[in-house]
Parts: sequence; structure tokens; C-alpha cells
Amino acid sequence: MSAAPALPKKPKGKRPVGWIIAAAVVVVAIVVAVIVGAVRSGGSGDDGAAAGGSPKTVTIGVADKSLSYWSTYTKLAKQKLNVTVKLTNFSDYSLPNPALKDGTLDLNQFQHIQYLADYNVTSNDTLQPIGSTAVYPLPLYATKYDKASAIPENAKIAIPNDSINEARALLVLQGAKLITLKDGGSAFSTTSDIETHKVDVQPLDASQTANALQQGSVAAAVVNNNFATAAGLPSDDVVYQDDPSSASAAPYVNIFAARDEDKDNKTYLALAKLFQDESVQKVFLKDNPDAVVRDESASSLQDELAKVEKDAKAAKQE
Repeated sequence: MSAAPALPKKPKGKRPVGWIIAAAVVVVAIVVAVIVGAVRSGGSGDDGAAAGGSPKTVTIGVADKSLSYWSTYTKLAKQKLNVTVKLTNFSDYSLPNPALKDGTLDLNQFQHIQYLADYNVTSNDTLQPIGSTAVYPLPLYATKYDKASAIPENAKIAIPNDSINEARALLVLQGAKLITLKDGGSAFSTTSDIETHKVDVQPLDASQTANALQQGSVAAAVVNNNFATAAGLPSDDVVYQDDPSSASAAPYVNIFAARDEDKDNKTYLALAKLFQDESVQKVFLKDNPDAVVRDESASSLQDELAKVEKDAKAAKQE
């Protein structure tokens, strides 16, 4: 019987186990880095949850979280986009834009183009609109009077004191024939532009105008939509308001805003577009029956913002 063939001798050195482990660690690290980078990038190549990818959480800053249309919206975001929307409520208009800038928020939805333009110019920021919601009328409320002309001379009227809402409120008072403004007024008018007045104009923080009216410290008040809703001011108490359907209302279209580097993020754009869904609109208009819904493209909103920012810069140089 012939002898069994001799097997080659095993090498005496150790197996390169350390190299194999190290290579595996490098591969895992690269994969993790790519995944984290994709989640954080928010760039135009991010198909995100909108394209049926993995679940994603997006934080949106709002000023009216308690309204029922947000519940419909967040449920729909999960069902249609596989996105969990977390809403952060703000009662102070000065906070949501800085929170968006520093990354505390992914998006916000509380302001119109005119307000965003003033913020960008003042803060040297570049936040951008990526979707529209509606134009809200800016009403003058009075609890004891059924029309603006019935408000007595020298009565106190509260208006928001932030620069953009103040200017719009002054135009409302002028439209109600309670004051006149220098050169007919503009989107950048201040109380110093009041030339004649029947009433005593009292600028207050926007969140306090409804409270001042309800406590009786003023005879009337110009109150932003979300604060009027939160305070339960009835529409029957509106004695005058501007026209949200007019062409001049374009700068007052309310928007979803994002950081400039995220303006092409597909998930964020899909979330902004989701507002126009029929089921959201039905509840939204029930919550806000006086609102005029606007469905504008991101590019047209950004063009409008650029125009208003140009006007804002010119106004601040005067």
C-alpha cells in the first residue's frame, strides 16, 4: 500500500487576524459615516423618507400647535412620507428663526415673506421659503364697538410692536380711517410716520394685544391670527381687516422656511407640499375660515423674498 500523500506544512507564523479585524472596523466606520452624512446633509440629493426610505424625524417650529389641522398634518406625514413630525410651539415671534438658524429646528412655519425678509436683512441670515400656506387677514378687533368709526376719539388701540407687523397694522388703521401715514404709508412704516390720528396707538408685544383688549386696557386691538385664535376672539368682534386676496398681499403669504443649504431637501419640500393635501386643507379652513390658501412654488416664493429683501435694505438705509 502506498503511503498517503504528504500535505504541505502549515506556515509557522500567526494568521493575520488583527489585520482582518482592523479592515472590518474600517469598513464599518465608512458605512456609518456615509449613513450619518446622508442623514445630516439635507442636500438636494437627499431622497429621504419622501421617497420611501427609512423613517425620519423632522422638527418644525410653529405658533399654533394646538390647532387641530396640525394633528391631521402630522398623521398624514407619517402615513404618506414615513416622516415623524415633531412640533415645537413658540409664543414669541422673535425665537423661531434663530432656532432654525442654529439647528434646533429643521423647518419653521409661522411667518410671512415680509417678516422673513426683515429678519434676514437685520440678522444677515439667508433662511429661505420652500412652500406656502395661506394669507391671513390682519383684523382690528373691538369688543364694545361694532364698527371702526364708532371707536371714540383718543381711545387707545393696541398694535403689534415688531417692525413688520407694526407697519401692516398701521396700514390697517389707516384703511379704517383712524390715522393717516406719511406718503400713504408702506410695509416699513413706523409710528413716527403717523401724520394725523383719531386714536392713541399703543405698540405692544404681538402676544399681548389680545390680552390688552380682553382686559379692557385698550378700546381696540390689531391681533395676529394665531393669537386671536388662542385668545378665543370671535370673528364678530372684527371691525375692520385688510384684504388677503389682493395682489398687494403677496409679501404676506405665510411660508415654510428652511436654512438655505436645505432649500432643495426633498423631504422638506414634500412636507411643505403636504400642507396642500385635501384632508389637511379641510381642517385648516375650519380652524381658519378667513384665511386665503396660497399654493406657490418654492422658486416663486424665493423670488418674492429677494424683492422684499431689496426693499427692506433700501428702507433701512433711509
